[in-house]
Amino acid sequence: MKKDNLIIAIDGPSAVGKSTLGKLIAKEMGYLYIDTGAIYRAITWKALKNNLNLNNEKLILNLVSKVNISIKNTNRNLEESFRIFVDGKDVTEEIREPKIDQNVSQIAKLPKIRKQLIDLQRKLAKKGNIIMEGRDIGSIILPYADIKLFFTASQEERIRRRYQELKNKGYKISYKEVKEQIIQRDFIDSNRECAPLTKTKDAIVIDSTKKNIEEVKNDILNIIKKYKETGEQ
Repeated sequence: MKKDNLIIAIDGPSAVGKSTLGKLIAKEMGYLYIDTGAIYRAITWKALKNNLNLNNEKLILNLVSKVNISIKNTNRNLEESFRIFVDGKDVTEEIREPKIDQNVSQIAKLPKIRKQLIDLQRKLAKKGNIIMEGRDIGSIILPYADIKLFFTASQEERIRRRYQELKNKGYKISYKEVKEQIIQRDFIDSNRECAPLTKTKDAIVIDSTKKNIEEVKNDILNIIKKYKETGEQ
């Protein structure tokens, strides 16, 4: 049975290639790409701009109810294909700064914030033809997704990738600082009470430790092709 109009969920910890591969696959298939982590980063960016206490759920909830977050997929190059706006301002680059890395998990662990944003994310995915990536897409947000992928890579490789990414963007940060940030974020993401990072039983594991982007992309496209033809992962 042929399947079209797919909903594809991508989960996994930071620096495993979710965003890069999600954008690549979406571009190849003509699908809408949504990085849910960017939504949490955008809220974090706005909260920090307003000097809010990130542990005060009531304050952050009030912020979320008033802020206008919009997402656009463009026909530009891969790096610029996904843009996120906060109250009309393009914050795509700013939300990738180290200070956001250090604080986004504080926002993501607040239960009421997650609930409010989950409703938004489900509405975005409703029409299908979408690739959504984050930390709890297959388990919480889109448990009914047609294809669930769980990305992984060794912690050492993930630290190396994130350090190189930040260096290439001109940030002055040490390897040790990046390592500490990734270890801390892994701990928070995996141990938070509300929607911790977890692999669902029906998710296909994609280990990118020893593979380049092209190899991983081809693996995923083959999985999608098989599903479209047979209706099975």
